[in-house]
Amino acid sequence: MLELSDILSFAAVAALLVMSPGPNGVLIAKTVSLSGRGAGAANVAGFVSAFYLHGLLSIFGISILLTQSATAFFIVKLAGALYLCWLGLQVLRGGRGGGATPGPAAAGRRRRKLGGAFAEGFITNALNPKVSMFYLAAFPQFISPASGGLQALLLVVIHSAINAVWFSLMILFFGYFDRAGARVLFQRVMRGITGAALLGFGGTLAATAF
Repeated sequence: MLELSDILSFAAVAALLVMSPGPNGVLIAKTVSLSGRGAGAANVAGFVSAFYLHGLLSIFGISILLTQSATAFFIVKLAGALYLCWLGLQVLRGGRGGGATPGPAAAGRRRRKLGGAFAEGFITNALNPKVSMFYLAAFPQFISPASGGLQALLLVVIHSAINAVWFSLMILFFGYFDRAGARVLFQRVMRGITGAALLGFGGTLAATAF
């Protein structure tokens, strides 16, 4: 059974990753600007569906690993902590220059079917190996070698819920503040906060692995 402290720690790490500026945020900004909030919500539904796909595949792979070697589990756990540190550095270094967050359409918004927006969100994350890498890095930090897949599935549910809440808030933000300058400033602030925090979490987890 997962302890409350483990759940809260995972939620904190997952929230930092979700809030870190990346392709999902750019996609939401573009979709809301061009196609409205409904299409943005369909993007988010696609994100969440892809997370469950990656999560189930990661659970299957980790379950095999746990049955093979406790040493291999330790190595994966340490590698996962180092990956979080690397991810924090990438967040701090990436995206300089503001990125290409689309502005509002000059001649009106382009409407499209919600199914297309859902597919766009799903494919963006289904083809993103960083999602599976996050699960492979995070799961060993918060579940015990003797635990079953249900504990890891709970972590996927938590990560997906945080993702849905955060990007729903972004949809509202971009809907009200439909200016490129506001989006760029917002992403720069979040990049600094999340990058530093991911480094801190990764360092702490690496220290506790020994």
